[in-house]
Amino acid sequence: MSETRKLAAILAADVVGYSRLAGSDEDRTLARLRALRSDLIDPTIAVHSGRVVKRTGDGTLVEFRSVVDAVRCAIELQNAMLERNAGVPPDRRIEFRVGIHIGDIVEESDGDLMGDGVNIAARLEGIAEPNGICLSGAAYEQVRDKLKEEFEDLGDKDLKNIARPVRAYRMVLNRDTARGAIVPDLAGGKLELPDKPSIAVLPFDNMSGDPEQQYFSDGITEDIITELSRFRSLFVIARNSSFAFKDKAIKAQDIARELGVSFVIEGSVRRSADRVRITAQLIDGDTGTHLWAERYDRDMHDIFAVQDEVARSVASIVSGRVDAVGRDRAERRTPSGLMIWYCAPNS
Repeated sequence: MSETRKLAAILAADVVGYSRLAGSDEDRTLARLRALRSDLIDPTIAVHSGRVVKRTGDGTLVEFRSVVDAVRCAIELQNAMLERNAGVPPDRRIEFRVGIHIGDIVEESDGDLMGDGVNIAARLEGIAEPNGICLSGAAYEQVRDKLKEEFEDLGDKDLKNIARPVRAYRMVLNRDTARGAIVPDLAGGKLELPDKPSIAVLPFDNMSGDPEQQYFSDGITEDIITELSRFRSLFVIARNSSFAFKDKAIKAQDIARELGVSFVIEGSVRRSADRVRITAQLIDGDTGTHLWAERYDRDMHDIFAVQDEVARSVASIVSGRVDAVGRDRAERRTPSGLMIWYCAPNS
């Protein structure tokens, strides 16, 4: 097998307490991890020009051409995870440790990476704190004057199976969470509405009792996801992530928290002879309140026409409702809006 030596920046990440999470609820943990990979981890790596070398269960190894790109990617991921974990009970949070090193590595013909450059990154990840990023001295020297973040010198560290001690630096992502402290839950255990409203469309339930009609239910769901994705003001969770909760008896509010979204759409499809009834509901992921619901009764003379019509109608109405909720919340956050809200008489 041919080998190539090169210099590269390596990022190693691992889930904190994965065995405990999987032991508690393996199916849900795997679904959440798949959702994170699809909607956050892989897109962020791609934006920063990284290449996923391999995944080992709950771990990920990524190659970057630039240490700066690797560190920026890690910062974005960790900050996003802090936001997503707000309001989630500590024993159910998915948290990552990240180690970053730059060094000489061996790339095999199948794209796998070997050598001390990889091993050091993996060992640094092992000594990082939950939600933390640990850099080698070599990586630190490359970014110290290019990034505004603070670093703490941890001194020389003896790492397992590494011949010589390695200088390590801990990145301080936030002064209040620098030492792995729990993020203050300023929202009282509830997710705050992000600047760009996020929404997940859950698989519509097939109420027909006919397994062959499942394709129609899934088709409606996929079409609504596609139509909503056309609205640039919305962030729509990918199909693979929302379908991970298919046939799961989980409250929409809990799914919203696990996916880190503000709104959830759920619905059902019931077919009888040549008629179909489709219901759809928009749910506030923060409170579990139903913001909108509609029922569509249609003739099944053209199945694709029905799917297109209903999907476009749902997407159009939902986008308007979400915008309205966003404006209402924004107004309540302003001083004048808060004054009006608090002074409003009870009805």
